[in-house]
Amino acid sequence: MVTSIILMNVERSKINEVAQQLADTEGVSEVFSVSGTYDLVAICRVPTNDDLSELVTTRLLTIDAILKTETMLAFKAFSRHDLETMFTIGLDGI
Repeated sequence: MVTSIILMNVERSKINEVAQQLADTEGVSEVFSVSGTYDLVAICRVPTNDDLSELVTTRLLTIDAILKTETMLAFKAFSRHDLETMFTIGLDGI
């Protein structure tokens, strides 16, 4: 599984519309509206690098209100949720 974080600048008047379009796009797990340099952040999870390439260079290009993107690949995930799950495996009977 390939996980990426895509930072986006979007036309200000279309942020909510674009966020919904992204949320409805296969491969996009989560979309956040954020403060700061970027308007939206999308977390994407796809099976292969080729799938990520198709998502970024084909499907996202169909959304005209996206002005600029910066895509980052995740190498390794560190998550409190994952750690809590790992330490509770097999503890149901305790």
